[in-house]
Amino acid sequence: MLPQETIDIIKATVPVLEVHGTTITTTFYKSMFEAHPELLNIFNHTNQRQGRQQNALANTVLAAAKNIENLGALVPAVMQIAHKHRALGIKPEHYPIVGENLLAAIKKVLGDAATPAILGAWGDYYGVIAKIFIDAEAELYKQAEEQKGGWKDFRPFVVDRKVKESSVITSFYFKPQDNGPIASYEPGQYITVKVNTDATGEHTAMRHYSLSDSPNPNYYRISIKKETATNVPNGVVSSHLHENVKEGDVVLLSVPAGDFVVDLKKTNPLIFISGGVGITPLLSMMKTSLATEPSRKVMFIHSARNNEFCAFRSELVELSQKNTESLKVSVSFTHMEDPSSSELTKEQACDHMGKIDVAYLRKTLSDQFIAESDVYICGPVEFMKAINTQLKEIGVPSEKVHYEVFGPLVQV
Repeated sequence: MLPQETIDIIKATVPVLEVHGTTITTTFYKSMFEAHPELLNIFNHTNQRQGRQQNALANTVLAAAKNIENLGALVPAVMQIAHKHRALGIKPEHYPIVGENLLAAIKKVLGDAATPAILGAWGDYYGVIAKIFIDAEAELYKQAEEQKGGWKDFRPFVVDRKVKESSVITSFYFKPQDNGPIASYEPGQYITVKVNTDATGEHTAMRHYSLSDSPNPNYYRISIKKETATNVPNGVVSSHLHENVKEGDVVLLSVPAGDFVVDLKKTNPLIFISGGVGITPLLSMMKTSLATEPSRKVMFIHSARNNEFCAFRSELVELSQKNTESLKVSVSFTHMEDPSSSELTKEQACDHMGKIDVAYLRKTLSDQFIAESDVYICGPVEFMKAINTQLKEIGVPSEKVHYEVFGPLVQV
């Protein structure tokens, strides 16, 4: 329990963090990587270049300051981050390094305004927060290693198959190199892929990728979009996996992690709304839900640029044909020169032309379905923000909307 004086000091720094938080975290990462270059292999460099990691950490620090008297409010965010930390191999010995460099960054940015009392209070509070994370992650490490088919840290897997799902998305099927059992997972979880991204083998990189199939005791499937947009740094890991990793190659994988999962014990209707590669965790959820409770009503809405970019179209068609009473699928294309093109079969043509909007949702979903359903959304951040706004407009309570952000946590 922190003394009241410490609590008061932390609360008093909230306005300062609102103004200088991102500057502090940017300074923090720069100094930490200079002092500990070995940590560069843990972090996503693209998120660093784009400032997403710095903004996410600044928001986390600010939330911690605002909720110092109600730490329970931080639990959802703590668990999301703890799952990612476990999947990346963050260990207790990393926390003192972070604390030392974070306090140094506060001192450097705020100068004389960072009094000994403020630095002391934040040092004490950081110790409390660090213990919360360390304890949560210790439990996750224990679960990962002790479950049936589980393992510690990373384990070698063989690329059994590569399957092209669209012009930009390819599925990778992994089987364990030792042919031993593998851990099961909850639909919606991800695995972490660890690869060497250069010829020297000195530079490793790790990325989280959603499992895109229902749990199978023989393999894991992830489906990766090759990131090549000209206005952002190219996806180092996704490009490496697409271009250089072949069938028969070996990569290192973590035990599945993540808390963006569907509740398979419930029987109320489900609505899945995905954009682009955001289909991957939702496809796993939908397939597992139907296998667990075939009569559970499911509406799956997917948005893609056009048929060329629409991954898993044949899989969605096959599933809807097998589950005619429970599953309905609706596909939306945002770009297509000729929606009535004779080159597209009935299965390839879209159900809606344009972005998903309120009118389309009202047309696709009955009032009763909206009232009874849990909704899961996944896709680009701006897509999810738009969908979340539309769901509120058609009357979906916020507590029934669940989402996952690929990368550092942001508010949708």
